[in-house]
Amino acid sequence: QVQLVESGGGLMQTGGSLRLSCVVSGSRFSINSMGWYRQAPGKERELVAFITTDGTTNYVDSVKGRFTISRDNAKNTVYLQMNSLKPEDTAVYYCAAGRHGFDSWGQRTQVTDSWGQGTQVTVSS
Repeated sequence: QVQLVESGGGLMQTGGSLRLSCVVSGSRFSINSMGWYRQAPGKERELVAFITTDGTTNYVDSVKGRFTISRDNAKNTVYLQMNSLKPEDTAVYYCAAGRHGFDSWGQRTQVTDSWGQGTQVTVSS
Protein backbone atom coordinates (compact mmCIF):
# COMPACT_ATOMS: atom_id res chain seq x y z
CA GLN A 1 0.00 0.00 0.00
CA VAL A 2 1.29 3.43 -1.00
CA GLN A 3 0.62 6.60 0.95
CA LEU A 4 0.71 9.99 -0.75
CA VAL A 5 0.65 13.31 1.07
CA GLU A 6 0.36 16.53 -0.91
CA SER A 7 1.21 20.06 0.15
CA GLY A 8 1.77 23.46 -1.41
CA GLY A 9 -1.64 24.49 -2.63
CA GLY A 10 -3.13 27.90 -1.95
CA LEU A 11 -4.40 31.13 -3.42
CA MET A 12 -2.43 32.89 -6.13
CA GLN A 13 -3.03 35.71 -8.57
CA THR A 14 -3.00 35.24 -12.32
CA GLY A 15 0.55 34.97 -13.58
CA GLY A 16 1.93 33.74 -10.28
CA SER A 17 3.63 30.49 -9.37
CA LEU A 18 3.06 27.65 -6.94
CA ARG A 19 4.91 24.42 -6.28
CA LEU A 20 3.07 21.32 -5.15
CA SER A 21 4.87 18.55 -3.32
CA CYS A 22 3.90 14.92 -2.81
CA VAL A 23 5.72 12.71 -0.32
CA VAL A 24 5.53 9.01 -1.15
CA SER A 25 5.74 6.27 1.47
CA GLY A 26 4.90 2.61 1.78
CA SER A 27 5.34 -0.20 -0.71
CA ARG A 28 6.34 1.11 -4.15
CA PHE A 29 7.29 -2.18 -5.78
CA SER A 30 4.70 -2.01 -8.57
CA ILE A 31 4.90 1.74 -9.21
CA ASN A 32 6.70 3.07 -12.25
CA SER A 33 4.81 6.32 -12.77
CA MET A 34 3.90 9.29 -10.59
CA GLY A 35 1.46 11.95 -11.66
CA TRP A 36 -0.71 14.90 -10.82
CA TYR A 37 -4.41 15.12 -11.61
CA ARG A 38 -6.79 18.00 -11.08
CA GLN A 39 -10.52 18.34 -10.76
CA ALA A 40 -12.36 21.62 -11.11
CA PRO A 41 -15.95 22.07 -9.88
CA GLY A 42 -18.39 20.43 -12.26
CA LYS A 43 -15.64 18.90 -14.38
CA GLU A 44 -14.09 15.48 -14.69
CA ARG A 45 -10.74 14.71 -13.12
CA GLU A 46 -7.95 15.09 -15.65
CA LEU A 47 -4.37 13.89 -15.75
CA VAL A 48 -2.20 17.01 -15.79
CA ALA A 49 1.29 15.51 -15.85
CA PHE A 50 3.15 12.32 -15.06
CA ILE A 51 6.73 11.17 -14.82
CA THR A 52 8.01 7.63 -15.19
CA THR A 53 10.94 5.96 -13.47
CA ASP A 54 13.20 6.64 -16.47
CA GLY A 55 12.41 10.35 -16.19
CA THR A 56 10.08 10.62 -19.17
CA THR A 57 7.47 13.32 -18.64
CA ASN A 58 4.07 13.94 -20.20
CA TYR A 59 1.74 16.93 -19.93
CA VAL A 60 -1.77 17.79 -20.92
CA ASP A 61 -1.70 20.41 -23.68
CA SER A 62 -3.22 23.15 -21.51
CA VAL A 63 -0.20 23.22 -19.17
CA LYS A 64 2.68 22.58 -21.55
CA GLY A 65 5.35 25.23 -21.18
CA ARG A 66 3.93 26.38 -17.84
CA PHE A 67 4.03 23.36 -15.54
CA THR A 68 6.98 21.09 -14.79
CA ILE A 69 6.82 17.75 -13.02
CA SER A 70 9.94 16.41 -11.34
CA ARG A 71 10.99 13.90 -8.72
CA ASP A 72 13.60 13.69 -6.00
CA ASN A 73 14.18 10.01 -5.33
CA ALA A 74 16.34 10.70 -2.27
CA LYS A 75 13.42 12.54 -0.66
CA ASN A 76 10.70 10.24 -2.05
CA THR A 77 8.99 13.37 -3.30
CA VAL A 78 7.33 14.39 -6.54
CA TYR A 79 6.85 18.05 -7.42
CA LEU A 80 4.64 20.04 -9.73
CA GLN A 81 6.02 23.50 -10.45
CA MET A 82 3.22 25.67 -11.78
CA ASN A 83 4.13 28.97 -13.45
CA SER A 84 2.09 31.57 -15.31
CA LEU A 85 -1.01 30.43 -13.48
CA LYS A 86 -4.40 31.14 -14.99
CA PRO A 87 -7.88 31.20 -13.40
CA GLU A 88 -8.70 28.02 -15.36
CA ASP A 89 -5.98 26.22 -13.38
CA THR A 90 -8.19 26.51 -10.30
CA ALA A 91 -8.93 22.99 -9.07
CA VAL A 92 -8.18 20.40 -6.44
CA TYR A 93 -4.87 18.80 -7.36
CA TYR A 94 -4.26 15.14 -6.54
CA CYS A 95 -0.99 13.29 -6.41
CA ALA A 96 -1.26 9.79 -7.90
CA ALA A 97 0.89 6.67 -8.16
CA GLY A 98 0.59 3.87 -10.66
CA ARG A 99 1.95 2.39 -13.87
CA HIS A 100 2.49 3.95 -17.24
CA GLY A 101 0.64 2.59 -20.22
CA PHE A 102 -1.37 3.61 -23.27
CA ASP A 103 -4.96 4.69 -23.65
CA SER A 104 -7.39 3.54 -26.33
CA TRP A 105 -6.00 6.14 -28.74
CA GLY A 106 -2.45 4.89 -28.27
CA GLN A 107 -1.40 7.89 -26.22
CA ARG A 108 0.86 7.52 -23.20
CA THR A 109 -1.01 7.69 -19.93
CA GLN A 110 -0.86 6.61 -16.31
CA VAL A 111 -2.95 3.84 -14.81
CA THR A 112 -3.43 5.06 -11.26
CA ASP A 113 -3.62 2.76 -8.25
CA SER A 114 -3.18 5.17 -5.33
CA TRP A 115 -4.35 8.72 -4.64
CA GLY A 116 -3.44 11.50 -2.29
CA GLN A 117 -6.06 13.48 -0.39
CA GLY A 118 -5.84 16.50 -2.69
CA THR A 119 -4.78 20.11 -2.26
CA GLN A 120 -6.74 23.16 -3.40
CA VAL A 121 -5.23 25.59 -5.89
CA THR A 122 -7.15 28.80 -6.53
CA VAL A 123 -6.03 31.36 -9.08
CA SER A 124 -7.71 34.75 -8.91
CA SER A 125 -8.12 37.00 -11.93
